[in-house]
Amino acid sequence: MEGPTPVSSLLHAATMVVAGIYLVIRTSNLFVSLPSASALMAIFGIMTAFFAATAALVQYDVKKVIAYSTCSQLGYMLFAAGLQQYTASLFHLFNHAFFKALLFLAAGAVIHALVNEQDSRRMGGMGDILIFIFMTSSVGTMALAGATFLAGFYSKDVILEVAAYTFSFSGLALYWIGTLTAVFTGIYSSDVLDDVFAEEATTSHEIAGSVHSSTFVETFVLGFLAVMSVISGYLCRDMFVGLGTDFFGSSIAVLNQNA
Repeated sequence: MEGPTPVSSLLHAATMVVAGIYLVIRTSNLFVSLPSASALMAIFGIMTAFFAATAALVQYDVKKVIAYSTCSQLGYMLFAAGLQQYTASLFHLFNHAFFKALLFLAAGAVIHALVNEQDSRRMGGMGDILIFIFMTSSVGTMALAGATFLAGFYSKDVILEVAAYTFSFSGLALYWIGTLTAVFTGIYSSDVLDDVFAEEATTSHEIAGSVHSSTFVETFVLGFLAVMSVISGYLCRDMFVGLGTDFFGSSIAVLNQNA
């Protein structure tokens, strides 16, 4: 988190932190033959998501909150892989890249406008000045929280549905933990949004006077990522379903067995 936000955006959205998830997906043939290992992976995945979400609830550094949210979403991806729903895991990885890059770059724009201030308790009132950043941050926050018909909704909802459709005590328990984690995600992400843009300004007069709107490059990138955070889940859902029969395969098999 000591690096600049464009670096953080790249690492958290598309490269380093998702490499492990991608490796698990690529080696799915090994995990399919090891159901116990997959079950353990699902448990560790959902507990990681839950732990990171609770940690984000008590953070005030805007970059740390977004970083913990990345850890939480990685837990969802590992959870889906543990349920042997690898395309669902990849789908969430794909969607997550857009709104997480958007959130990090929007946070960077705010930090830059406030002369490297990262504590959300020392911000506030930026919604009237950084209007476009506020709008795009709101889109990214809703996508992260899984708001209906945004990118995060399509992939996260599938992961939770598959857990619920196992019709076992362990599956339902993991489902409810995942649902509670999603609630926490909405709480901490909207809380940061409120602290930065909505509440009364708590910055010094010197810093408040130096706040400036985003540049053309910032506006273009944030706008593109905001649009993709809205439409990527809807436009690409059929493409990921078509990658294989495992998207709903295991849940359908369980339904047939119970019938």
